[in-house]
Amino acid sequence: MQEVVSEIMSSHVVTINSDKSALDAALLMKEKRISSLIVQDNDKLLGIITERDFVKRVCANDKVSSEVKISELMSKIQTYAAPDTPVDVAVQRMINNRIRRLPVILNGKVIGIITVTDLAKELRRIMLTQGIVELID
Repeated sequence: MQEVVSEIMSSHVVTINSDKSALDAALLMKEKRISSLIVQDNDKLLGIITERDFVKRVCANDKVSSEVKISELMSKIQTYAAPDTPVDVAVQRMINNRIRRLPVILNGKVIGIITVTDLAKELRRIMLTQGIVELID
């Protein structure tokens, strides 16, 4: 049976409203020790903010983070996965769109996110499992 994204995704998704500042987002990401935030207002999905967005839109333009609104900073969500999307399909979407985080959406709501770290953990689990099977054989 093929694995699906709901089996390896991070289900704890941190969100931020679009009217907050880049500084608010940076502080929240630091506090939660995460590298991205989902942007939504009143449960309406608007986009995503990643560390890369800070570099490209704040630092590289020498802007003051407390003066930059999330709505200026965020990126549109280019693609996403449903919970039952096969992991290999999700990986291909991430490669095709050159992204490191893939939101998992069900009925218009983000219920999880798959990151490169989640994929690395899964790859490690597979490699260890195959190693154990080879030892048994």
